[in-house]
Amino acid sequence: MTTVQEDLKSLAEQAGRDLEEASALDILKWAADTFGDRFCVTSSMEDAVVAHLASRAKPGVDVVFLDTGYHFPETIGTRDAVEAVMDVNVITLLPWQSVEEQDAEYGPKLHDRDPDLCCALRKVKPLEDGLKGYSAWATGLRRDESPTRANTPVVGWDEKRQKVKISPIARWTQDDVEAYVAEHGVLTNPLLMDGYASVGCAPCTRRVEEGEDARAGRWAGRNKTECGLHG
Repeated sequence: MTTVQEDLKSLAEQAGRDLEEASALDILKWAADTFGDRFCVTSSMEDAVVAHLASRAKPGVDVVFLDTGYHFPETIGTRDAVEAVMDVNVITLLPWQSVEEQDAEYGPKLHDRDPDLCCALRKVKPLEDGLKGYSAWATGLRRDESPTRANTPVVGWDEKRQKVKISPIARWTQDDVEAYVAEHGVLTNPLLMDGYASVGCAPCTRRVEEGEDARAGRWAGRNKTECGLHG
């Protein structure tokens, strides 16, 4: 780790302690003030809550979206609507291979046979490449989404990418999200009104049953809860 990275890691750890009780907007204002154009937001376009918050903290902020080639049409539509109506700069990242090229090399439906490899090719590597120009990135992770996210810091250190990772709504509940959406008229993915509590790639996402956690519909029936972007 270089001296610059060591300094960034120390900064992230200190900010995580100092900003634990801060509002989501204040956390994003800190990020914008600290990193300027070397700060971006990532969005799965499940909803545009963090993008909306970030646009208030830093108008014109870069919002990075991973187009895996497997998204629901509703997700692409949400991305296009966010780009049209919000004061943000949407940047769409694409995998190195199209779905057809991946099928030719690895065989069709890799997501069914080796979902970890599919996620690595279509999500993890493109994001790694897309974040190279940034020192910090913001996510929509929340502690209440699943046990694997229960300890998410509001500001932490992304060891994998050697960057500051900001989760401004980590302390929010689903009720908090819904209240913010209602108050500000924030765009949400239509699938959230159709039984989907978490929206990912179409082949690997199902509706959730009553009583299940929000991530239960992702890779259902497999020993997999994350795509690799966050752990």
